[in-house]
Amino acid sequence: MTNATTQDTSINPISDANVSDLHKRQNAVVLLSGGLDSVTCLYWAKARYASVTAVSFNYGQRHNSELVAAKAIAEAAEVNHRIIDIDIAQLGGSSLTDHSMIVPDGDADKFPNKKHDEIDNDAIPNTYVPARNTIFLSYALAVAEVTDANHIVIGVSSVDYSGYPDCRPEYIAAFEHMANLATKAGVTGHHLSIQTPLQQLSKAQTIELGLSLGVDYGQTISCYRADASGLACGVCDSCALRRQGFAQAGVADPTHYQA
Repeated sequence: MTNATTQDTSINPISDANVSDLHKRQNAVVLLSGGLDSVTCLYWAKARYASVTAVSFNYGQRHNSELVAAKAIAEAAEVNHRIIDIDIAQLGGSSLTDHSMIVPDGDADKFPNKKHDEIDNDAIPNTYVPARNTIFLSYALAVAEVTDANHIVIGVSSVDYSGYPDCRPEYIAAFEHMANLATKAGVTGHHLSIQTPLQQLSKAQTIELGLSLGVDYGQTISCYRADASGLACGVCDSCALRRQGFAQAGVADPTHYQA
């Protein structure tokens, strides 16, 4: 059975000493939303692998500000970038895709954390998009096969997060096992791993890691209710976690907020 790889980033810059020669010859696919976590993963992967392909999704989300940011970030990072069109919005069930639903305000004090990580259906906000990570990882898996990539990098965390069930390490491990059973690459010995470098990091630790890798967080957009200009609302789940992360890291928040 394969094991999903949660990296020990330790908030230090990636050094030659802990990046194997093998990884330096391998390729990776990074899920890039344009938000804080995914951009940190992009730079983490760039420091580790020979070639990186970033994959973003136009899936019927409430706004496209993150996609605009993702495109600019990929260009600045000089990585290959694919935007894939899929219509998850037609399925409904999430305030991120259904405009008739209200995106709730966030409360960082109520988010699951490392000391209390029990999934409570009543506590999962309506911003959860049913099966989104499974759908995204499936597309990334196909991209990995056609780009000869051994690794898929996704910015999930089970420390500071909104309680989504598809962010947990046991889910990632299960998907990786499936990926190596269900693909030509997997069954012919071309092992595929799902890398989750942020899995055990708080938002503050993620920010510290990103800054050590040269990430410009002023380019990123994480807000669920960003306006047409890409300005963040400052009060949704994602904004609350982001604000808290910069405050705890002792770093000035570069986010562009609505008035």
